[in-house]
Amino acid sequence: MLNNDSIVALATASGAGAIAIIRISGADAISIGNSVFKSVKNKDLTQQKSHTLHLGQIVDGTKTLDEVLVSVFKGPNSYTGENTIEISCHGSTYIQQQIIQLLLRKGCRMAEAGEFTLRAFLNGKLDLSQAEAVADLIASDNEASHQIAMQQMRGGFSNEIAKLREELLNFASLIELELDFAEEDVEFADRTQFNELINRIELVLKRLVDSFAVGNVIKNGIPVAIVGEPNVGKSTLLNALLNEERAIVSDIAGTTRDTIEDELVIGGIGFRFIDTAGIRETQDYVESIGIKKTFEKIEQAQVVLYLVDGCQLSENQKLDDLLVDIGKIKNQFPLKPIVFIINKKDLISEENLAEINKKLTSDNDQLTTIFISAKQNSGIEELKNQLLSFVNTGALRNNETIVTNTRHYDSLLKALEEIQKVKYGLETNLSSDLMALDIKEALYQFGMITGQVTNDELLGNIFANFCIGK
Repeated sequence: MLNNDSIVALATASGAGAIAIIRISGADAISIGNSVFKSVKNKDLTQQKSHTLHLGQIVDGTKTLDEVLVSVFKGPNSYTGENTIEISCHGSTYIQQQIIQLLLRKGCRMAEAGEFTLRAFLNGKLDLSQAEAVADLIASDNEASHQIAMQQMRGGFSNEIAKLREELLNFASLIELELDFAEEDVEFADRTQFNELINRIELVLKRLVDSFAVGNVIKNGIPVAIVGEPNVGKSTLLNALLNEERAIVSDIAGTTRDTIEDELVIGGIGFRFIDTAGIRETQDYVESIGIKKTFEKIEQAQVVLYLVDGCQLSENQKLDDLLVDIGKIKNQFPLKPIVFIINKKDLISEENLAEINKKLTSDNDQLTTIFISAKQNSGIEELKNQLLSFVNTGALRNNETIVTNTRHYDSLLKALEEIQKVKYGLETNLSSDLMALDIKEALYQFGMITGQVTNDELLGNIFANFCIGK
């Protein structure tokens, strides 16, 4: 699958900018670059040391296209493991296209999506999980997802898997040796040590599998639905959280008829807020569609903010009705964290606030209740802190490995299943040949994560999602 031809692509974002970087990689990359480069000091790029910068011009015959800086990286000490040059030119789209077309005429071909990183993987510069982390790093839009991608790209996850695989492989070799001497009834693998290893691998795999629940929401953002009756301040709350006029606010009930979504980073974690249509009985066809979508968004959300108008809770009957509604929602969505937010606290007397709080907490000590004034931006920070409390960031703070990739998660689950089969085999004195099959399957799943076991279809699926210049 590894080609030795030279590939070229724009490594910076497409469009005009101050500068652009054009990358070439391949056996002839430096000589091709040298053929179009005129150094201000008459340098020959093929004779220059690796990791050096050179000022000059890109020329097409007698025509000068641009004044540039050329970076030279000689294989194997480059990102791809091949000879690589990067041309830093001015960011005009015309200049970019002229230089790329010139390089194509000189023998390069356009790189495919992710081909530079694919070559880095095939040349042993990084394993498959590290290569996937490159794409995650480019896509990261908050501190947490960036931290996880950096840790994985530096090999934190790979090293953990590689260590487990190596230890398991050593015991697998001893098991295979036993099979070669099956007639002599000897044991080369210490069953006590083997059992300790299997228990340790099982614990590590369970921790990694469990981390996916956190990693997935950190990578993709945590969906939070803002729900409640019409005209209680849902759109005002969204605007207060985002600190901008994102949603239309009016005193007319039913103003929001469709869901409005926007993202906010709180404490390094991405949250995706969804302002929904007010829940009520209505004959309006369009509004009823919006209400139906509200319940769909509640189903998809991982956290629900149930907003009520505090001014309407001055009577005990209103409070009792609210508690009934609370019970219905919690019964309908028992596994979702639900925060009940009492809005417009600035319009409620201290006496009524105390009465409402007492009633809510005495009737339901498990209820998470926050008093806010969305219009006055009061209580918003407390709400943000409450949202952060729903995310288990302990592993993130302790720099533990967190799984964010669905493919890795699937392989870890399968590896865990095989390890548990081996554990059962040890407990029941299962024959070595049957345990060997389960060990091989576990090793296969480990190899699928790091790329020691691959196929063209797998690599094609992974790297097709990369941007062209990476």
